[in-house]
Amino acid sequence: MKRFVHWAAVVALLLPLFAMAGDDKGDSKPRAIGAWDTGTPSAEPLSSAAIAAKEGWAQLSTDTATIKGDILASNGRATIVLRKQSAAVDVYSMTANGANARARLTLLGENGDAAAMLEQVAVTESTKGAICVEGTYRTAQKAQLTAKFRLKKGDGALEISPGTGAGRVRLDCPSRFVVLPDLFADDIVIDARKIPSPFAEVPSENFLLHLAGNGDAIAMCVFENRQQDIKVLLSGEGENRIASGSEIDFGPVKEGTGRKVWLALLEAPHIWHTHELKTADTGKVVPLDWKMPFAAQFRVDFTRPNDLVDSWEMLLQSKEGGSYTKPSWLGSGDDTLEPNRKRWNTVLGTFRYPCWSNPELAGFLQPLKNENLSFAGPVVLYPINRVKQTPFDAYTVIDVMRDCLGVGPCEYILDLEGQKAEYKGRATCSSRDKLKAIYGSGQQKEKRAEVSKVLDDDLIFVKHIRGRITRYQEFGRQIRAYLAEQKRAHPELSGFIDDMDKIAGELDSRYAARQDKIKTPEHVAEMNEDFRKNVLDDTGPDALKKCKAYAEALVEIGDNQDELSGECRWVVKSLRQRAGILMAMDPKVAPIATEIRARTQEALKNPANHEGARH
Repeated sequence: MKRFVHWAAVVALLLPLFAMAGDDKGDSKPRAIGAWDTGTPSAEPLSSAAIAAKEGWAQLSTDTATIKGDILASNGRATIVLRKQSAAVDVYSMTANGANARARLTLLGENGDAAAMLEQVAVTESTKGAICVEGTYRTAQKAQLTAKFRLKKGDGALEISPGTGAGRVRLDCPSRFVVLPDLFADDIVIDARKIPSPFAEVPSENFLLHLAGNGDAIAMCVFENRQQDIKVLLSGEGENRIASGSEIDFGPVKEGTGRKVWLALLEAPHIWHTHELKTADTGKVVPLDWKMPFAAQFRVDFTRPNDLVDSWEMLLQSKEGGSYTKPSWLGSGDDTLEPNRKRWNTVLGTFRYPCWSNPELAGFLQPLKNENLSFAGPVVLYPINRVKQTPFDAYTVIDVMRDCLGVGPCEYILDLEGQKAEYKGRATCSSRDKLKAIYGSGQQKEKRAEVSKVLDDDLIFVKHIRGRITRYQEFGRQIRAYLAEQKRAHPELSGFIDDMDKIAGELDSRYAARQDKIKTPEHVAEMNEDFRKNVLDDTGPDALKKCKAYAEALVEIGDNQDELSGECRWVVKSLRQRAGILMAMDPKVAPIATEIRARTQEALKNPANHEGARH
């Protein structure tokens, strides 16, 4: 059954992608694919009008021997231009209004030397399904750098395959925000205005987003393995400070790992949005000057006062005054919220869901008024996944990732099995209600087997949640031991390590605060044995009172276990995100931060339902 659900989720996620990649359904006009010789080299990037006219241009094939001007290659969704008078590849997104220049790509050698001139260019593939151009560059030191740039029909991503001498690629795409989506916890949002250094090392977890243009474009980089280092480049001052681009290693030449990098341009009016929340907005409804360009699962990244990010999914509403749909996370099933948006989870308790849209797709925020969580600072929204209403020709972040990496690698990264929340046994509050109903109606004798099954399920549930708590505690012990080792080996990084250890230490303090109340599974087993001995067959006047005493004691244990497991999850998520943020601030901590993030991901896998893994 598990295997069936697993593959059902994969198929459900991939079906829309097959529809998009297979042909041009949903497009208003056919997508031309091919390569052209412009006839005359241009000192400046080509204009949208020139690209549309193609006046005097000659179409190229793999047999073309002589190229007089620059090479343009396009699949109708994306266009690239390799100019003889430029060391960079100009990248355009194609829209109904023409070509939009969005980014530039420059090859760098293993030692970081950048391409200085284009020496040679050739079309290496020209079919109905794909167009590929190979560029050969020279650095100022005359070293050769080569790479192939390939576009597939119906695909919005440019595939970059390194050749001789190419060690990394630089993407120039000015943006204030760079986002590293996190499928297991909360995103990392790099706000250029908050990082004073000229570059930031960031966790290499297969993709990152430059939120570009005026909210109308996202430049998304995807890479095949996690050994590829990433630098975000920063420049400017004050409100003019930006992430000017990023550098991505192609990764080491190693059997079993790929070295390709993809660049996809997601283009639509208002495809991303930012809004600055003030402390005074807490608890208030804040209408956004923004509407979704298309229905999708939009991720909403709230900034917390400590500069961490809390990631939510925006609710969808089909009719005014109706209930809300919280889109499923990777095939886990949609949730429904009442019109008042009230929700409950561990740690937060009962709250009003803080981000939603109306039937016209207009967005709203209501920052939480909660002692455990508050928001202040920039909020960032972007489409992370599709829903059933998403148009075929609209792309989201996960669409691009699947299309670039393929089913197998994408399934590994998404880790659908690891994402699944687990529920075992019977929740203690449900057991309480069931037992009180049986004993309150005097049916304990005829429902003896049912009562016994409830007791068994109680113990299964308590053992399951306690297992999650134990797993978090063991993680805490191991990560603190690792940090102690690293502090001895790297005393110069003691500030960072102490910060990490302080967060990890919260696992112990949270456990100590609830240790007496969560009891042990053995204690619950003894409670069950006592119940079977003294209450199970009791039909006397005190039977209901005894039943209630057992049930309330059990619920206290269950509630405290649920809260503790949820608190532990919050600590591990904070540790994971904080490690990534501090890595961006100080590249020297990158090796330790990367190890912390790898270990936290393992600890976060397969949460219990009651942990509140997703808000």
